[in-house]
Amino acid sequence: MKNLRRRLEILASLLIFLISLSSWLQASELNPRLKRALDSIDPSLPYQLTRTMASPEFAGRLTGHEGYSKAARWAASRFKEWGLKPLNSRDGYLQPYPSPYTIIEQASMVLHLPAKTSEQQVEYQKIELKPEKDFLPLLYSSSGNHTAELVFVGWGISAPELNYDDYYGVEVRGKFVLCFRGTPDPTRREFQFHDEHRTRMKVAKEKGALGLIYIYPEAQANPNGNWQEGFMPGMITEKTADLIFKEINSNSVEIKKALQTYKRPISFPLKSKLSYSVSSKHFPDGVGYNVIGWVEGSDPKLKKELIIVGGHFDHCGEHLGLLFPGANDNASGSAVVMTLARTMAKLNPKPKRSVMFVLFGGEEMGLQGSTYLANNLPAGFDRVVAMFNYDMTGAGDGAWCGLSAEPAELRAAVEKANQEINIIRSIGVIRNIGVRSSDFAPFFLKGIPCLSFGSNGPHLAYHGTGDTIYRINPEIMASIARVSFLAIYYLADK
Repeated sequence: MKNLRRRLEILASLLIFLISLSSWLQASELNPRLKRALDSIDPSLPYQLTRTMASPEFAGRLTGHEGYSKAARWAASRFKEWGLKPLNSRDGYLQPYPSPYTIIEQASMVLHLPAKTSEQQVEYQKIELKPEKDFLPLLYSSSGNHTAELVFVGWGISAPELNYDDYYGVEVRGKFVLCFRGTPDPTRREFQFHDEHRTRMKVAKEKGALGLIYIYPEAQANPNGNWQEGFMPGMITEKTADLIFKEINSNSVEIKKALQTYKRPISFPLKSKLSYSVSSKHFPDGVGYNVIGWVEGSDPKLKKELIIVGGHFDHCGEHLGLLFPGANDNASGSAVVMTLARTMAKLNPKPKRSVMFVLFGGEEMGLQGSTYLANNLPAGFDRVVAMFNYDMTGAGDGAWCGLSAEPAELRAAVEKANQEINIIRSIGVIRNIGVRSSDFAPFFLKGIPCLSFGSNGPHLAYHGTGDTIYRINPEIMASIARVSFLAIYYLADK
């Protein structure tokens, strides 16, 4: 009898487990309405959107330029076609803000390297550098034509208040200064202000330098700075800088390592000279646009709470006859935002809270569009529940997500969504904002919970002419859109 009773108890326990498992599986099955929405996200849509954005028609989408404005009008027409509500009756889907910009028409750079030195004179070897391969002007350079001496100034930081000054003891007036990007101690956040491009350029000009020349691993297009009359910033590759440092029997890697190790200035004049010529046009009255459309929530009260979904729409433009198409950075992120907008607009019924979709201008110029929106949020909403950001989502086979530590619902929504899609490889916590942040930063600084998504790469041809549609993986964009749609819905309908 005992054995029989024991067997019956085991059978009963097994039956209860199976019933519980069946109930759990039924409960975890995706709502058919959401399943249909997910199935509607076809990889061909974000791919086609990315291809259009990265086409020569939009001239690299430099904010303020007509190429960007034309692209913004095109995106606005898609939002209208898909049934999103406009920002307001006055501006429609376009939120304007001031955005001065510069176009570099021509540029040349020649190194004069000391070949033979005697007491009487120095003979120089001329080496002509090639645009993008060896150098690029920074895309806010003034016009000018100078041949001048070079002075190496470490990180290019003058911060006497922090007991640090790369300019101490060297004369740079009428010369070009050469430096790395970074700070003497990345753990000290008080150096962050001095690592801003605008700060570094302003200091160099005030010291009397003709221009500041960055040393980067590769030459990259960069419009993130202010045009200054008579000031000619640029960039050379580490390989090019090694030709210069040969006169002191060193190279870029050794010098940077010394700066990082000793955390003190290492600055010195060089015998090498630089001939640098730039022809540019500056447009101080340029206008940028955020492209904005939104889906109204279904709950009479909660629809006044807002979730913002955005990514930067701009890139670096067309200069020197070179097109910087910005397919991965960040047509891909914009395509994910647009795909999410279309999917949410078609959903019926809508989630309880409202969802706003934004294509930001001016990210490459220093988070201009997102900062403008964060400071000029549309009237009629009680609060912003969360901000979702998408930047470089087009390369690789997986995704990552960074998010605010609080509230816990953010991580819960992402993890629940990822159970369905299984595309997110890592989730990190955003604890502070640095100088290299993306468009979530202005919202994070206002205390708005943020999430930022990207793909795992490799992100090749960053800010280069090779960032084309041919590097884009349609499937990863669609997968990021799917997992994001569910996470956004879970928060919006909570």
